[in-house]
Amino acid sequence: MARLKITQTKSYIGSKQHHRDTLRSLGLKRVNDTVVKDDRPEFRGMAQAVRHLVSVEEVD
Repeated sequence: MARLKITQTKSYIGSKQHHRDTLRSLGLKRVNDTVVKDDRPEFRGMAQAVRHLVSVEEVD
């Protein structure tokens, strides 16, 4: 199964509260934090919601 490497590239300061909550639920706390999640629709949707704050790569 493919996995997603999600890295926070920008600060959440000045962003909406639900974007902050989404970053927290992904496990991202600060800039340059990286998490690896399963490639599932839930995680893709969360990454899509904060796409202006994160970068997403597929890893094997």
